[in-house]
Amino acid sequence: MSDGGEQPMAKEHSYTLDLEWRGDHTRTYEGYTRDHIIRIAGKPDIIATADPQFRGDATLHNPEDLLLAALSGCHLLTYLALCARARIIVTSYRDKATGTLLLTTDGGGHFTEVVLHPEVTVAEADMLAKAQELHAAAHKYCFIAQSVNFPVRCMAVVQVG
Repeated sequence: MSDGGEQPMAKEHSYTLDLEWRGDHTRTYEGYTRDHIIRIAGKPDIIATADPQFRGDATLHNPEDLLLAALSGCHLLTYLALCARARIIVTSYRDKATGTLLLTTDGGGHFTEVVLHPEVTVAEADMLAKAQELHAAAHKYCFIAQSVNFPVRCMAVVQVG
């Protein structure tokens, strides 16, 4: 913390991973595997592939899944931190996030939006309004949502358990 009302200095965090393709050739578009391993030191490996529409294995995660998971998980963690600091007791949280990928005629594509659908339960009725309000703050402070170039909307439902 700074004194005299100055803004605190920014702190940079770095992340690293090793990604290894599991194939042995790219002789043809149809003939190569899309499977790859994502290794992050001290964590379980993630075996991933392409989306099935791009010849990937439907039983494995793909980059589109992982982007959606990153946005949903970041909102969850930011929201829970804000609730804890505001003394809002969250007893359950579930999100059914959706994302839309637009494929372009030039062979590329991009996400056009992600919509988070958190279903949150709080302990007491007097916590409802603040718990609902904190979703906007969670979006503002979510590192991942603030890093993408498409809209991330939140359509939360908060109830008393």
